[in-house]
Amino acid sequence: MLPLAGITVVSLEQAVAAPFATRQLADLGARVIKVERPGPGDFARGYDETVKGLSSHFVWLNRSKESVTLDLKSEAGITALRALVDRADVFVQNLAPGAAARLGMDAATWRARRPELVHVSISGYGDVGPYMSKKAYDLLVQCEAGLVSITGTPETPSKVGISVADIAAGMYAYTGVLSSLIRRLRTGEGATIEVSMLEALAEWMGFPLNFATYGGSAPARSGASHAAIAPYGPFACAGGEFVFLGIQNEREWATFCSSVLEQPDLAGADRFANNSLRVAHRSELTETVEAAFANLAAEEVVARLDEARIANARLRGVAELAEHPQLAARDRWRTVDSPAGPLRQLLPPAMPDGVEPRFDPIPTVGEHTDAILAEFGLSETGSSAEHALTHEQERQP
Repeated sequence: MLPLAGITVVSLEQAVAAPFATRQLADLGARVIKVERPGPGDFARGYDETVKGLSSHFVWLNRSKESVTLDLKSEAGITALRALVDRADVFVQNLAPGAAARLGMDAATWRARRPELVHVSISGYGDVGPYMSKKAYDLLVQCEAGLVSITGTPETPSKVGISVADIAAGMYAYTGVLSSLIRRLRTGEGATIEVSMLEALAEWMGFPLNFATYGGSAPARSGASHAAIAPYGPFACAGGEFVFLGIQNEREWATFCSSVLEQPDLAGADRFANNSLRVAHRSELTETVEAAFANLAAEEVVARLDEARIANARLRGVAELAEHPQLAARDRWRTVDSPAGPLRQLLPPAMPDGVEPRFDPIPTVGEHTDAILAEFGLSETGSSAEHALTHEQERQP
């Protein structure tokens, strides 16, 4: 049996953060009822059409869910939503701050009505403070959290190439739900969980935050290198290829010099005698390493590094990730059905042993509306929803 079988989640969700949290609950067996606006539904459905006409984000985040469309401008739609939540174990919403309260779907209302409910709110900046009403797209939160300032090359600050603020918020919402369900088993008490993208990403900024607070300056942008460790990052080999490597301690540095560079005396050189000195003389160190690699093919460098047990990697493109031999060897691929046909998807990490996660189909907009409203005795009041959500209900994260 899947760990969350029997748990019902109702999620008024869009985009990335909340859908990522609830998809992981669905992977573990929870029933996830996804409430969408009539017509276009979750606007992430329209981000692109690259997966056989479907959105790459939506395919990633929405398998194993049931889609219900409700008009939350109508009394019938609100009545239907409340009836769904009345029978749910978990309610998740990522509306704009204040919108849930205006709909009567806020935590204070629902925890008073049902103390056992786990109520989760995800926002960009939280529901109080000077930033509570600011739009919170992933790039903007990366900027506010300082991540862009330390990412990229010395000349060019860059955002992270995935929606890392959304993902961080979704992960904390997911783990918050799991811990709250465990507490409810012991005490019967539900929980109010509030997750902001800024706070989630600020937690992930722990290293640079400590470094800047106590060191007087933030880690310098260093591209694919490391601001505080050397040698660490890409090094050119023969033929213009690059090998990425990282040295973590003085024992590895000595091994690297003797077994990989074949220059054992280099380990004791004054300018490279410890990590701080190697960072201070990074340019000279890089020149020395790349001179040793200049006549070696990348495969030979990797072989030497592996033999010496020095951490290393080849730079793979995303298409190469899809064919990664380690993922194949560990049987990490499954197939999920969708409106566009079968799609190849990765198994989620950290599944309990002996458990095969759910891989139920990706739903079309409102695919399950009539069946679920009938199940809840709401077919007459809820099936006529035709209008989109009001602007105040639009998603922040």
